Amino acid sequence: MENKKIKIWEFLGVIFIFLFGALLHFAYDFSNSWKPLALISAVNESTWEHLKIAFWPAFIYSTIEFFVFGQKVKNFCFAKTCSFLIIPIVIIIIFYSYTYFTGDNILFVDISTFFIAIAVAQIAGYKLMSLKKEYSFLNIIGIIIIIINLYCYAFFTYFPPKSKLFLDPVTGKYGIIEKN
Repeated sequence: MENKKIKIWEFLGVIFIFLFGALLHFAYDFSNSWKPLALISAVNESTWEHLKIAFWPAFIYSTIEFFVFGQKVKNFCFAKTCSFLIIPIVIIIIFYSYTYFTGDNILFVDISTFFIAIAVAQIAGYKLMSLKKEYSFLNIIGIIIIIINLYCYAFFTYFPPKSKLFLDPVTGKYGIIEKN
């Protein structure tokens, strides 16, 4: 597949992931706390839940890409795995860095961070898919990491560890918070 078409797909992916992720931020509450939707949508305001609402749209979009052109692109699974890992790394670095100095989060900065992380990840994915050489073993490792990601994002929604990453700063609770 031509690099230009891949570039277009990755650009459209930024928009899709950002908008779908924004929708998932509110979907659980809008659904009247429907437990199955908790798997892919934010159930509280923890950092983990914000990472999750970036991961699932990225995974869904990448799955579509795989069936449209991914099977013909070298290093596709490795590139997407790197994208899936870059998003949380960028979000965590920016979020915890700026809140360390400000002492609080700022909605505009949080939204910008979400967008920047997605854009950086999609650009990195494009660059890796554009490599001339194929790295089959990295694609295999990528698939293993994707499976681990799927498991972690699902499992930790329902069984979050007691750590700062999973703590809802609004309620002081972890995981799915029952509404009264």
